[in-house]
Amino acid sequence: MNIAHDTNTARPTAPKRVVGRFAPTPSGRMHLGNVASCLLAWLSARSAGGRMVLRIEDLDPRAQSREAARLIMDDLNWLGLDWDEGPFWQSERAEIYAAAIDRLGGSGIEAGSRGLRLTYPCFCTRSELHAATAPHASDGTYVYAGTCRGLSPDEVAARAAVRPPATRLRVPDVDDPAGVIGFCDLAYGEQREVLACECGDFLVRRSDGVVAYQLAVVVDDAEMGVTQVVRGRDLLGSTPRQMYLQRLLGYGNPEYGHVPLLVASDGRRLSKRERDLDLGALRECFETPAPLIGAIASCLGLAEVGETLTADALVPRFSWEMVANHREDIVVDEGFLSFV
Repeated sequence: MNIAHDTNTARPTAPKRVVGRFAPTPSGRMHLGNVASCLLAWLSARSAGGRMVLRIEDLDPRAQSREAARLIMDDLNWLGLDWDEGPFWQSERAEIYAAAIDRLGGSGIEAGSRGLRLTYPCFCTRSELHAATAPHASDGTYVYAGTCRGLSPDEVAARAAVRPPATRLRVPDVDDPAGVIGFCDLAYGEQREVLACECGDFLVRRSDGVVAYQLAVVVDDAEMGVTQVVRGRDLLGSTPRQMYLQRLLGYGNPEYGHVPLLVASDGRRLSKRERDLDLGALRECFETPAPLIGAIASCLGLAEVGETLTADALVPRFSWEMVANHREDIVVDEGFLSFV
């Protein structure tokens, strides 16, 4: 994402009460990287006298374990990271998402026939997208080439007889200023993206009927009154798409603050799938979260090396300026672990 100025750059117009959010996916136990993101989201809100919302992002049928969600909530409590509203469950909000998609244009074979008429059915398979030579977006997804954008009604009907379509949202053409999205990130500063170049038309509903992440989080953040989104820097590239959706749906823009990732010594991002330093194992090693919180805080300039701290004790120390000055990814190696 390039740094620049443009007329679509979102800037705060008046002070808002900070409402942050935790938005975990119950696909497994929280790992140390999740802890860091949740800690910084909580510190940002609490240091500003704000509130926290808990939303369980269980849209995907493969990640709808209530037991995993219970463990996540238990881990947040153990860490001292409380919330004021929720939990809200995405799996219980299907009608709200469907209404938003209808406002954009509808879904399935009828996509583009309602509301803003900006959606269309897409029949491209995952393997076809992988085989395409299109460039990659900043978050690793493919820049969609518009293969299904101009299908005729007869072509849609013929393809729909073979497989159900996904639903894509049109973005403005590359030379349309409306497709240039800018914002000022709390840690990474000025950002600018041309949607047609960086992502192309993107999914709002998968072919299996599951609502896409980009659409769901935009609707949820707006409906839940979230004014500040703090998350890992791997989602920095998702922000322009979400701001585009906010504009189309008539929502305001929250503040965005992206934070460094915790990565393994080989540069690999920590993963629930690999059970990288998950809290189940960590809680067996530590009676309290203070050593873990202290180690994360020290990497961000919020604590001295070796200092053990509760989350509450970090509230008066927190500043986005400090995070911005320590925004390199944090390597979790033997040196890091020696802090705890």
